[in-house]
Amino acid sequence: MPVNTRVALDAMGGDNAPYEIIKGAVEAVNEDDSIKVFLVGKPDVIEEHLNNMSYPKEQIEIVAASEEITFDEAPVMAIRKKKDSSIVVAMNLVKEGKCDAFLSAGSTGAILAGGQLLIGRIKGLKRPPLAPLIPTKKGVSLLIDCGANVDIGPEHLVQFAKIGSIYMEGIVGVKNPRVGLVNIGAEEEKGNMLTKEAYQLLKNCSDINFVGNIESRDIPNGDADVIVCEAFVGNVILKLYEGLASTLIDVVKKGMLSSLKSKIGALLVKDAIKKTLKEFDADRYGGAPMLGLNGLVVKTHGSSKSTVVKNSILQCKLFKEQNINEKIKEKICKENEV
Repeated sequence: MPVNTRVALDAMGGDNAPYEIIKGAVEAVNEDDSIKVFLVGKPDVIEEHLNNMSYPKEQIEIVAASEEITFDEAPVMAIRKKKDSSIVVAMNLVKEGKCDAFLSAGSTGAILAGGQLLIGRIKGLKRPPLAPLIPTKKGVSLLIDCGANVDIGPEHLVQFAKIGSIYMEGIVGVKNPRVGLVNIGAEEEKGNMLTKEAYQLLKNCSDINFVGNIESRDIPNGDADVIVCEAFVGNVILKLYEGLASTLIDVVKKGMLSSLKSKIGALLVKDAIKKTLKEFDADRYGGAPMLGLNGLVVKTHGSSKSTVVKNSILQCKLFKEQNINEKIKEKICKENEV
């Protein structure tokens, strides 16, 4: 099958780079022969790992980058000064049209800054949000924004709702996705100035399925498909989600091993528990796309292992196949014409 998706992968970014990043790339191309991955970073380091792995050689290419951007560097300054960093070189591949998507587990700040400075926003889009899929009782929901825009206005939340709806319909296949606004109560009059004004704007949008306010306790239940909020709130929700899931798993494991009777019970329900936990594993959904740019930018968490990287690469393919960027551009352009 001919290659139809080209992914520029920052091989040096993340806590487990470069091995887990490279391994994820190999797993992706071994699973799908229509994907080509450009591993960006230090060639000698990348080659050392690739030499011990089996993969179709024509589907992976190394692109040299001599510098790295670390988590503790000032993002904008690093993007401007480190022109030969793996993040900048990889993003330029997307900017120049040589790749369809950029993927990294590196510095979130640098990725967000680089996305806007190098690749640029779609004309008419006010702020590009970071939007991960999170597991719920009813499947998955899109959390938008989870880290890109802390200080925003109600009109930004409206755009988040619209492009989030496009993503959920195109990538997840949810028809007429339900849009919920994160608030401290379900009532229309609840919240601060931002949420009150956003509520009125969202209520009057005829092109989205706005279902009103959603409290954080209702998010895991899947009461909305698109969860709209500003980045401070979204990041708190995401980190609490991750921490609580990890804690619950540890507590359940400890309880099951606390006595002979519980150990016997654990053996009987082991398969059912594994299946349930797998459904709530956010890693299988890939990374968080930065929506509304002139090219796809995807951020995975810093501790990403190969499975997350692989799933994120496959996610990039689906994003391209569903023409998500073109649909967002079309939506934003129509609004600007009105």
